[in-house]
Amino acid sequence: MSLSDPQRLALLAPRSGRLRVVLDTDTYNEIDDQFAVVQALLSPERLDLQAIYAAPFFNDRSSGPAEGMELSYGEILALLARLEVPHAGFAHRGVTDYVGAGKRPQRAPAVDDLIARARSGSPDNPLYVIAIGAISNIASALLAAPDIIDRTVVVWLGGHALEWPHQREFNLRQDVGGAQVLFDSGVPLVLMPCMGVVSHLHSTVPEIERYVEPHGEIGRFLAQRFKEYETDHVGWAKEIWDMAPVGWLLDPDWAPSVIVPTPILTTEVTYSVDRARHPMRYVTQVKRNPIMRDFIAKLASHAGER
Repeated sequence: MSLSDPQRLALLAPRSGRLRVVLDTDTYNEIDDQFAVVQALLSPERLDLQAIYAAPFFNDRSSGPAEGMELSYGEILALLARLEVPHAGFAHRGVTDYVGAGKRPQRAPAVDDLIARARSGSPDNPLYVIAIGAISNIASALLAAPDIIDRTVVVWLGGHALEWPHQREFNLRQDVGGAQVLFDSGVPLVLMPCMGVVSHLHSTVPEIERYVEPHGEIGRFLAQRFKEYETDHVGWAKEIWDMAPVGWLLDPDWAPSVIVPTPILTTEVTYSVDRARHPMRYVTQVKRNPIMRDFIAKLASHAGER
């Protein structure tokens, strides 16, 4: 399956109205995934969030990618319970290993669900995949079902700015082979770099205590996760980068972007530029304030309705 550049650019153009969306998240790895999940769930007027997928991760918070995925799945259920959203048929376990250098698709309920939902769409009504973790679930789906690229748009927080000296950012370096699959597949891609673009998207304990914690059980849960991440809060601000892809879908003006050639991801985990490559949408700036104001307003409204 291949797309012409005009077809890809049409899919990458911002759309009005309600969007079909799934969210792929390594929710237990950090504390910002939780904020992104809640903002997406509280935005039904814009986002028709149809499924949430648990992504694998491996660091000091897990013993390996399989446990990382399982911990993330449990954290997704904890969020849904506090928002009283049923999880059956909505939250799905993801792959337990990375696509890796061999570029082998992994099997998981999340992969099967993603393929089915993408195939049920069309170029006029694509499925937007918000990806805020290792890209393994999405890369597995692209390898197993390359026909879905003409009805799917991937919005991925991964890597650093194009001019950064390396791309050893956590989401990308977890599965370099999976990221290579994503970049080489031709699927319409909105890339949100971390260092150099999204890296100023932070919050602080005073802001969280004032504007998040008072708003119901979900507000208290998010505040607890935020504050317990660090013991010394003096002069401390915490990254909430994962909110950026949700923000772009809510309003593209909150994350201005340009069209550029999709880079080649080398085995040295650097970008190589080939101007003849297929185009992608590249976010150049993230406006923190409107994203946070939208999140706080929706959280307050949700708490007030109860």
